[in-house]
Amino acid sequence: MIDKNRCFWASDPPIFKDYHDFEWGRPEHNDQKLFEMLILEGAQAGLSWITVLKKREAYRIAFDGFDPNIVARYGDAKVEELMANEGIIRNRLKITSAITNAKLFLEVQKQYGSFDKFIWQYVDNKPIVGNFAKLEDMPASTEISDKISKDLKKIGFKFVGSTIIYAFMQATGMVNDHFPDCFVYEELTEPRQL
Repeated sequence: MIDKNRCFWASDPPIFKDYHDFEWGRPEHNDQKLFEMLILEGAQAGLSWITVLKKREAYRIAFDGFDPNIVARYGDAKVEELMANEGIIRNRLKITSAITNAKLFLEVQKQYGSFDKFIWQYVDNKPIVGNFAKLEDMPASTEISDKISKDLKKIGFKFVGSTIIYAFMQATGMVNDHFPDCFVYEELTEPRQL
C-alpha cells in the first residue's frame, strides 16, 4: 500500500501524522475547539509543538475539556492544582492567561454570537490558501495575524502575539498552508476547472 503524500514535517512521529491528516489546516468552526487551539497555541510559546501535542490529552482532562464556561470560573485553588499537574506545561503565566482568555472568549461570544463569527471575519469566512512550495517561504506572521493579535490584545487576551495567532490560523484552517503536493491541500483546495 502506498502512503499518502504529506507535508514533509508530518511523517514522524505518528502523533504528528494524525494531527496533520485530520486537524491541521482543516476549517474549524466549533467554538470549544477554537478555544482549545487558542489555549494550546499560547501554551506552545517558546516550546515545540510536539511537546504540546504529547500533553494534549492531559490538557483536555486538566482544563475540563476546554469548556470556556468552566475555565473562566477557575480560582486560585485550581491554579495551584494545575501548577502541580505534571501532565501539562506548568507555567503560571500561561495557566492564568488561559483563565483570563476564557473570560474574554465568553465576552466575545456574547458580543458576536460566537467566537467563530468573530475570528473568521478576518479572512472573510474563507480560508486563505498559502500555496508555498518550501518551508522557508511560509511566513511566521502576516498582516492579518498582526491585526488579529492587536485586536485580541486590545480586548485583553494574553499569549496572542502575531506568531502565535498565525499558528492558530494554520491550525484552525483559516489559512491552508499545506504544501501543494500534500493530499490534504488537494482535499481542501477547490478543484480547478480544466
